[in-house]
This record gives sequence, structure tokens and C-alpha cells, in this order.
Amino acid sequence: MTSTQIDQPAARLNFAKLAPKAFRAVIGLDAAAREGLDPTLVELVQIRSSQLNHCAYCLHMHTSDARKAGESEERLHMTAVWREAAHFFTEKEQAALALTEAVTRPAAGGVPDAVYARAAAHFEERELAQLLALIFTINTWNRIALATGKVAGTDER
Repeated sequence: MTSTQIDQPAARLNFAKLAPKAFRAVIGLDAAAREGLDPTLVELVQIRSSQLNHCAYCLHMHTSDARKAGESEERLHMTAVWREAAHFFTEKEQAALALTEAVTRPAAGGVPDAVYARAAAHFEERELAQLLALIFTINTWNRIALATGKVAGTDER
């Protein structure tokens, strides 16, 4: 291997095929979590979580889905640096992205009260619960993709 080559995950098990009940349960959780949430917000949350978790498979999927739904290239590029590019995002989206980061990386200090309060100021309680469910779900998908060696841009395995 040369210094310019990157290690690709070795072929691993097909989680959907080998654990179909668990896979269907996550699909059900995903569908339930999205209910009542703005589809644009859903994609931004999924993109940010996938960036933080270094999940290329999910990042590719959700940026592609966001483009198909009409999301701008500018916002897609700025999602990783949303704090420095806050004017690209609404206050509500910024609150959701901050909450996504805190829930995705709890070891960095848990979910600070200020982050939770900011989200609670922009989301009704039921919508906030749905947002949390969405964040839990994308983190689960990220971990499934990473653990099973899913490769960005493929639907194989």
C-alpha cells in the first residue's frame, strides 16, 4: 500500500439479512422519528451527525437525498462549519444542529442545559422529542454502517 492509498473496510456481514428483525426495528424507529419534522431539518441533522461520526456511507446518502430535495450546495458545504457560517441557517436549524452535536458526542460534556434550552425555545415539546428520536436514530444508523463496513456510494452488503 502506498502512502496515498486509504484503507477501505474489509467485507463484513450483511446486517439487514442476518438480523432482519433488528434492522426492521431501526427502520420503524427511523420512520417514527421523522414524523412531524421538516424534511430539510431532518437531512441537516442526519448530515451533521454523520460528519461527526465519520460515517461516509450515511453522509453520502443524506447529502444526495438533500440535493434531490432541493437543498443548496452552499448549505451542504457549510453544515460542517455551521457556527462559523450561521447566516446560512435559521435559528431553529442552528438549535437543532447544536443539539445534534451534544447528543452525538455526549462524552464531550453531555447535553449542556444551554444547548437543550436553546432547542426547547425553538421546538414544541412533541417536536423536540421527535428531534431527539431522529438524532438517536441517525447515530444508530451511523454505527450500523461503520460496524458493518458499508462503503459510500454503494448499496452492497
